[in-house]
Amino acid sequence: GRAKYHLIYNLDNDEFEVIDNEENMKRMGGAGIQAAENVVAKGAEFVLTGHCGPNAFKALDGHGVKVISGVQSTVGEAVDDFRNGKFETLDKPDVEGHWG
Repeated sequence: GRAKYHLIYNLDNDEFEVIDNEENMKRMGGAGIQAAENVVAKGAEFVLTGHCGPNAFKALDGHGVKVISGVQSTVGEAVDDFRNGKFETLDKPDVEGHWG
């Protein structure tokens, strides 16, 4: 929720869109939920991220978006690993809320 940008990657045509998240970064609370709503609005089916807290996870899961955490590579490497089935989706958040 507090990443400076979100990148929406389309696997079908290898095109991407960068979404500025600076305004959301400044929120006192609800950054994860708002980030999730922004991603859902773009039609994402999966989210690859470093971590996912409970509010963002609930918002994403509620819209059928699968979450993959622990991603620490470049976008290109993450896309390749995703295509090659190297990630597993979460069934619950991997950090507690407001973990900083």
